[in-house]
Order: sequence, then C-alpha cells, then structure tokens
Amino acid sequence: MSATERHSHQQLAQRAKDITARELRTYIERTKGSQEATDRARKVLPLGVPSSFQAYDPHPIVVRRAQDAWMEDVDGNRYIDFDMGYGALFAGHCHPAVRKAVAEQMDYGTLYVTPCEMNAEVAEMLAERYQLPMWRFTNSGTEATMDAIRVARGITGREKLVKVEGGYHGHHDEVMISMKPPIAEAGPADSPRAIPATAGITRGVLADTLVIPYNNPEALKRVLRNGDVAAFIVEPVMENIGICMPQPGYLEAVREITRKYGTMLIFDEVKTGITAGYGGATRTLGVTPDLVTLAKSIGGGLPLGAFGGSQECMDQITAGKVLHLGTYNGNPLCMAAAKAVLMEVCTPAAMKEVVERNGRLVDACQATIDRAGLPAHTVQFGAKGCVTWAPEPIKNYRDYKATDFDLAFAQWMHGINRGILLPPGLDEQWLISMLHSDDDAMTYADVFADFVAELLA
Repeated sequence: MSATERHSHQQLAQRAKDITARELRTYIERTKGSQEATDRARKVLPLGVPSSFQAYDPHPIVVRRAQDAWMEDVDGNRYIDFDMGYGALFAGHCHPAVRKAVAEQMDYGTLYVTPCEMNAEVAEMLAERYQLPMWRFTNSGTEATMDAIRVARGITGREKLVKVEGGYHGHHDEVMISMKPPIAEAGPADSPRAIPATAGITRGVLADTLVIPYNNPEALKRVLRNGDVAAFIVEPVMENIGICMPQPGYLEAVREITRKYGTMLIFDEVKTGITAGYGGATRTLGVTPDLVTLAKSIGGGLPLGAFGGSQECMDQITAGKVLHLGTYNGNPLCMAAAKAVLMEVCTPAAMKEVVERNGRLVDACQATIDRAGLPAHTVQFGAKGCVTWAPEPIKNYRDYKATDFDLAFAQWMHGINRGILLPPGLDEQWLISMLHSDDDAMTYADVFADFVAELLA
C-alpha cells in the first residue's frame, strides 16, 4: 500500500469514526424506549437479553412486532429487517402459508411426544433436497451439530474433532473453541492454537478439538494423518465471518481427504441451509458430506433443527449404538411450519426469484463501491449477501481480522438510524426473504449509497 493509499485509508477511518459518533447520539435519542426496556431487563437477565448475541452497545433495539419484511421497536421506529433472525426467517415474518399451517395445527395439539405423520413427510422432503436418506429432528442448530458429532464418534470409535478457525457451530463445549480468537493468542496462521471462547471448557475437551484454517487442504491432511479424528465439521461456505467462499477445489479436496483417513465430514448448513438454494450449499456446490446439519430457516420462524446423513451414519441410531433424544423433537407445531416452508413457500421458482432480487441488491452496492474506489467488496451466496470492508475477498479468519471494523460499524449505525436493520455483529450477512420486495432491497442500496457519499464528503 502506497503512502497516498495509506493516507486515504486513514482519512476514511477517521471519517467513519466521526459518522459513528454522530449516529450514536441519534440512535440514543430515537430509541429511549429500548433503553428503558433494556435497563429493566438487566435487573433480571444478564446483559438484559435472553442470548448474549443480542447484546450490543449502547443498547439493543427492543422490538414490539414484526410482519412481512419489517420490524417495529417499542419507540415506534420501523425497520426493513435484513437480519431476519440471523437467517432464520427466509420465509419472512409471519408468512401467510406458515401462519395458516401453524394455526390449523393449534386445533390439533402442539406436543404429542409420540410420532406424527408429518415427521416422515418433512424428512422425505429433506432427503430429496439433500440426497441424504435418513433424518432426525432437533430444536436448534446447536443440538443438530452436537448430535451429528456424536454420531460421527459412534461410527468411527474416535474422539477427536477438527473445526475451522473462526467457525461457529453452536454453543456446546466441543465447538465453542476458536470461534473468534484474539490473533495474539491464536498461534501460526497455518497451524492455529485451540482457544476456548468461554470459561467452562474443560482441558479434555480443548485437547480433543483441533483447529485448522479454512481453505487449506494441507492443514486438514496434516491433522488427520494420525487416524484418530472422528469428524471434520465445517460450514461449506463460512458465514460467521461475512461470507467466505471456498476456493475452487477446496471442498472436493476436503471430501477426498476425509474419506482417505476414515473421518466423517459434517457440513454445518444451519446458516446456508435452504437460503443457498433448493438443496442448500450441498447441492449448489456439488459436494456431499456424510452428515448435514440444518436449522433456522427450515422452521419458518419456529425453533427447529435437523441432521441427516448416509444410511451407514444414521444406522448408528437405528441400532441403538448412538442415542438421540428430546421431548420436543419433531413436535407437530414445528413440523407444520416446516412442511409449509419446504412445500409451499421455498419452492424452486420462488427461491430463484429471491436470489435474483438479492443479486440486484449486491450489484447495486458493488457499483457504489466501484464508483467510489473504496477498499471494500460484496459477496453473494444465494439469498444472502454482504459488504466486506477489505479490498480483496477473504479466504479465512486471519483475512477477516484484517478487515476495517471502523468502517463496518459506521455503516451499521448509519443504516439502523435510517430504517435498515442489519445483524449487529459486523460479520454477518443480510438475508433477502420471500417477503422482501424490490423496493425493500433497493432501499438498502440507496441508504448504502448515501453512507458512501457521507464517507467521502
């Protein structure tokens, strides 16, 4: 980077901080009700929220209601929702087909704790989409990844697990390692140290979880050589650090290497799931793992997860070698929602239209970036997109850590005060749902263009 480029970047960073300071004052002024609600909640809830992801400074928006593609906070501010429950609402808020299915099921009961016919119907639809024959239901993505890992250990008789640095796979112990580790503690880029993301992780669990960089097949080969790894769990497209795409040939190499060393390959498609296309990233990218985990959007806004796999993997449960339990698993209310999502809402034709709409939004944002000559780029994968504040595409967690978070935060603050609700993590994607209109999408593009104009003023 030349001295001129450094100076220009320094000017952008300072301008971003100035915008952030102004927008924070505006945010505090227009969300006083949210502040009061958060202050009350902090007396009975740690951080004032039910999940730590929902806490952010100076205080989170507290929402009163949501419909279609919008949410309204307790102050009466209306937002176009591009967060969509961290990707859980591909169907949109209260989609008419989902609402109808859930309302009808309410008349027949919400919990049986014995099978219902819809269990098989929904499993058949997932099997057809993912070309994996056997499925079980859970209540969240965390449960799905936890159970898939247990199946992999059952079939291999091994204990060790490999995950990618910067990857998020839920909040059970084995995967709450090197989620967003401090670079100063994380060791060499090609051979990262396993860093616990929270207190409460035992030394034994830490020793059994190996960490490697994404998009590095040689690193995977190195940690599998000893033949003691049960599973490699990975998002086929990393969506814990923006949208980080696999390099050409990477997933194919991963499939070949895991087969060679007898390690089960688990694709965590909790986020990509049906938002990536009809059969998720698995079908879109053409690489089939041993096990797939799903959640979020398959439930249409209700808590639902699933994991599916090959006959050999899932027969571990059939034979009773691996136990999979849960009172609420496959409950009829969530099954009714999932059946509506998979059969009526997220059809191939409807999904194609949404992906094209997202493409127009991504193209508009990229055109703004190109005209301004900004150190940023856009990424699209299916119905999701993001602006990443780095001049070149990121390939792994270390690249992601080099992005400009001052610019990202300024963009987020600017947008939220203008009715554009993006995920608060600065590393998440927007989602275009089935209920977003072209006007909704282009409103985001216009607000982004306004932010860029201010940044360069």
